Amino acid sequence: MTTSALGIQPLSPLDGRYQAAVAGLGDYLSEAGLNRARVEVEVEWLIALTDRSLFGTQPLGEVEKDRLRVLYLDFGTDDIAWLAEREAVTRHDVKAVEYLVRDRLTQLGLDRIAELTHFACTSEDINSTAYALTVKRAVEEVWLPALRSVSSTLAALARAHRDAAMLSRTHGQPATPTTMGKELAVFAWRLDRVAAQIAASDFLAKFSGATGTWSAHLAAEPDVAWPTVAREFIESLELGFNPLTTQIESHDWQVELYDRIRHAGGILHNLASDIWTYISIGYFTQIPVAGATGSSTMPHKINPIRFENAEANLEISGGLLATLSQTLVTSRLQRDLTDSTTQRNIGVALGHSLLALDNLRRGLGEISLAEDVLLADLDGNWEVLGEAIQTVVRAEIVEGRSQITDPYALLKELTRGRRVGAAELAEFVRGLDIGDEAKDRLVALTPATYAGLASELVGLLGEAPASSPED
Repeated sequence: MTTSALGIQPLSPLDGRYQAAVAGLGDYLSEAGLNRARVEVEVEWLIALTDRSLFGTQPLGEVEKDRLRVLYLDFGTDDIAWLAEREAVTRHDVKAVEYLVRDRLTQLGLDRIAELTHFACTSEDINSTAYALTVKRAVEEVWLPALRSVSSTLAALARAHRDAAMLSRTHGQPATPTTMGKELAVFAWRLDRVAAQIAASDFLAKFSGATGTWSAHLAAEPDVAWPTVAREFIESLELGFNPLTTQIESHDWQVELYDRIRHAGGILHNLASDIWTYISIGYFTQIPVAGATGSSTMPHKINPIRFENAEANLEISGGLLATLSQTLVTSRLQRDLTDSTTQRNIGVALGHSLLALDNLRRGLGEISLAEDVLLADLDGNWEVLGEAIQTVVRAEIVEGRSQITDPYALLKELTRGRRVGAAELAEFVRGLDIGDEAKDRLVALTPATYAGLASELVGLLGEAPASSPED
């Protein structure tokens, strides 16, 4: 191998430039994190077997259990190096973990239970449980809090700007006004709903031997209810148990989870592009960061890089999550190894998503609403009141106070494709064949006050969105 003057460098920016933003995931979804979880599963299986006094063993004392659990609780660099050295010989990662546990049992004076290490297990028993543990912890302790931080930031901005009337732009064109707070609340509501679904996810493991039949277990001890033992063991780790599998746990829970995280990424991408657009039309200004440079040649620029970075990383994450879902849902016959290398990219997929969340959270804290721009935009688009006028006329017709035959066509002729000022619109309303009360109500209306219940709708953020995965 040619030696580079650069030394060994990370290929992924997640392990280089952006490492600080995603470091929390590395504790779980790195190779070292996976191996620590494998050791945890092997140790807890030993304890579960001896707790039941299987094969003439005696339950371990609490001190012995504590010393055993130190193997994964204090798992560190020396263990990582030991496993790397042993795997170079075994060419099998899980077997290396088994050898590590056996070696440590000798050091602890527990050789008497050494043959129960990895007892009746196939590698996938250990792996499915270890992946369930690491993914569960990474999602619950790192990724979900980051998502909820973005959502809570949005909710705070929504409440702060709940009364800030602004022009809507359906199809990019001036449309019925809303408030900035309500539009931000829509995103917070969407994210909270998906977050609730993700929080309710299953994290499943299997523990049923080489082809999911407990064959070796029964050969060793036919009088034990092994499915019950396996279920109780997996559930003791706060995981769900899958009793009907091939050699592998079928990964359907992972597919469901990654599709929901990808869904959340789609919502976040929509948020990033909308905020970027609001910045581009002046609705939001960006707060200058001391010492920062927006352009290498244009000194005036503050580029919306947080939102652009988020978009790109969400696209990368979404692509990887889609690949994970597509690959993991299938395994040839009772087992193939396509899932092995695929699952090693779970951390990469979640890492790009976490990086996007970090950028969005920071970006949302670096913008300020330009309410004067919003009001000026509204004042330049009085024609959006055409909807209100034709709707009131329809109500007046039903009430018997108007003989107008086609109110929509009447307003379409007045407003479509042209600007209409306040005075012209007031004159038009005064000349309509409708009741005086309706005329007064319409003349008093302005684009800035034609926002319906937008402000009140922000209050819905206090209610919990539906959390059922089936919703």
